[in-house]
Amino acid sequence: MKPVWHLFAALALSGAACAAPVEINLVAINDFHGHLDATRPALVNPQHPGENQSEAGGAELLGAALQAWRREDPDLLFVAAGDLIGATPALSAMWADEPAIGVMNLLGLRVSAAGNHEFDQGRHELQRQLEGGCAGATRPAKTCRLSGEYRGAQFGYLAANVIERASGRPWLPAYRIETVKGVKLALIGAVTRETPSLVMGSGIQGLDFTDEAEAINRLLPELRAQGVQAFVVLIHEGGGTRETYNQADCGKLEGPIVPIVKRLDPAIKLVISGHTHRAYLCNVDGRVVTQAAKGGQMLSRIRLTLDDSDGQVRAVQASNVLLQPGQYAPDPRITAYLAQVRTASAAALAQPVARVAVNRIERVPSAAGESRLGSLVADALLDATRAQGVQLALMNLGGIREPLQARQQVVSMGDALAVLPYGNVLVLMDLSGAQLREILEQQWEPKYDERRLLQVSRGLHYVWDKTRPAGQRILPGSLTLDGQPLGDGQRVRIVTNNFLAEGGSNFDTFRAGQQRVETPLLDIDAFVHYLSKLDKEGRPAGQAETQPRIELFSQKG
Repeated sequence: MKPVWHLFAALALSGAACAAPVEINLVAINDFHGHLDATRPALVNPQHPGENQSEAGGAELLGAALQAWRREDPDLLFVAAGDLIGATPALSAMWADEPAIGVMNLLGLRVSAAGNHEFDQGRHELQRQLEGGCAGATRPAKTCRLSGEYRGAQFGYLAANVIERASGRPWLPAYRIETVKGVKLALIGAVTRETPSLVMGSGIQGLDFTDEAEAINRLLPELRAQGVQAFVVLIHEGGGTRETYNQADCGKLEGPIVPIVKRLDPAIKLVISGHTHRAYLCNVDGRVVTQAAKGGQMLSRIRLTLDDSDGQVRAVQASNVLLQPGQYAPDPRITAYLAQVRTASAAALAQPVARVAVNRIERVPSAAGESRLGSLVADALLDATRAQGVQLALMNLGGIREPLQARQQVVSMGDALAVLPYGNVLVLMDLSGAQLREILEQQWEPKYDERRLLQVSRGLHYVWDKTRPAGQRILPGSLTLDGQPLGDGQRVRIVTNNFLAEGGSNFDTFRAGQQRVETPLLDIDAFVHYLSKLDKEGRPAGQAETQPRIELFSQKG
């Protein structure tokens, strides 16, 4: 199938006569998150509503498409903009994401920008996943269990703005130079500078995440000295637009990626982005900025037209291709590899955990910010630590990746792992009532919205007013624990995951907690045990709550 290319404006040829042009084809993916199987896309396309109905992506469709496109151009470069691993479904997560790396090896990935989720398990585990081996793993129960060994990635991660403090140099390679059809092309990588607020601080000790545009621009003299004239940026930062996923030359892109792109050297004509899980083909100050949704549901096909005489980019064409069954002939190597992974995983994933009251417990929060699944997870963390004096559990909704989906009201281990794929450790600490109130007020940091609200365990209640200024949104007198007002000087023993305990998502006040204890308990183990306990007690999870824990003032007035 021949692609339908979309030509972006503002990249005109020079007035002088040109040598024969050189065409370089790239295919880009972002935010794969270990989705080996197809998933249902969350695209918004009023013109083609049918595209929202059937499943898309998955490793087999990725392999089929790349196999077909390489027949058109054997020199095609397959690249990525980060988050290939981390926050993954059980089929990859249960094997320490080694299957996600294995699939990318088979797909012939050249390089990827590092994403924030690549650092979920810390810098040393990322290094092991790149280099291979079993020693020093942070998840020894999962590492090297799939085939008895692990040989690492056959591609590289790039991050020009991740600087090792001790040496002052990039911890990962900043770029890779590819010679394609006689032209030297530099692929430059960067990750969002917000990574320290998105991962555990202990895992990235000694690393600084610096300004993305400055780190990228600093490289160009060095690259030009090596004969490079064409530059492509792979960056794990993004934005969003209401324009459709395949609208050429979209002009309404918003978000953190826009000011970064505007500050890049004018010689950079193509920016392949990620992180926000959106799909777009936009033009920002004459540069093409792409993103291809998430989970391998889509690939960006990009064609660079370069002047053979000097390697300068003269035009950029791009399209986002939604991958649905039947488009291309399967790649037998990918099919065989997935069969191996599924066979090894089937018994463990199918193990029943508990009966529940409904077949689906939603992750999506109410207008007040309370999620049924979030409340259930918070209750599980509390139940697992009650014996250690814990009174309250707090859970970030971002750590809950999928709704709890049961089959005939039975939850399997795979279903539970899809909800909590990180395997975060539970941490106990004491907070004052004032510190707890401060944490709750931090939910409305200006650059976030109420969807950032923490999920709370049974017994906590408060009312917030969206019309009040940030820092004062919790209504005075509304914060109660077990029905009693919570005073500023009162001490509360809480449990949370290690991500929040270290100040993740800019909840800095967690770091001030006293009498901290890092338990050997994982969130997934607490969740599975609690589901089983509720089942055995005859009150299966999923029954409707009668009293809200978080309320909007406008709903009460």
